[in-house]
Amino acid sequence: MAKQSDKSVTIITVGFLTNLANLLQSPPDEFSPLTGKELVEQKVQRLVSMAGKFPSGREFNIHEDVKAAKQVVEHWPTQVIFSGWEIGEKIRPGLPLIHNEKIQNSPIKDVYAISIPLAEWDKDGRMSWDQTAVLVGIKGPTPYYRLVTGTMTVQDDGSNDWEPGEGSHHYLLEDRPFTEVQKIIDDLMMHQPQDD
Repeated sequence: MAKQSDKSVTIITVGFLTNLANLLQSPPDEFSPLTGKELVEQKVQRLVSMAGKFPSGREFNIHEDVKAAKQVVEHWPTQVIFSGWEIGEKIRPGLPLIHNEKIQNSPIKDVYAISIPLAEWDKDGRMSWDQTAVLVGIKGPTPYYRLVTGTMTVQDDGSNDWEPGEGSHHYLLEDRPFTEVQKIIDDLMMHQPQDD
């Protein structure tokens, strides 16, 4: 990250915030004379995180490492966009891929084909929390989502609350039918790997 242009980096998280909490607390090292927090402030434009449930609730990536979540939510020095549980819960891609006989030797297809039959709640496709965060991190939220601005707080029990108003935190709110995002994700997964 130290070699990147200032304010050019987007960080996307789809799991616990442990590594980012460690980054914020890291001292200068052989890669940068800046602390981790100073490096983030200089190099990062935004963080897009699959974390939280909005406007309030309890979500896995927050409550499994509450200490790290609090550290990141309270001290991250740039814009943060949260793709909450309620965004990915509705979007269920995967079935078109596993039923596409033209796609062969695809690890993505294999994972979906193996895992979808294992859980009754995946019968209509696998919920897509991580893919929505990655999509927003790469393409931006519009036209599918709008940003709600305010401040997220993490409670000791791993739940989160939201205070609307000024702030560097945002969460996604649907602006278009979720089926449009599901189609985009399904289409992106329809990739035939090539032999090298």
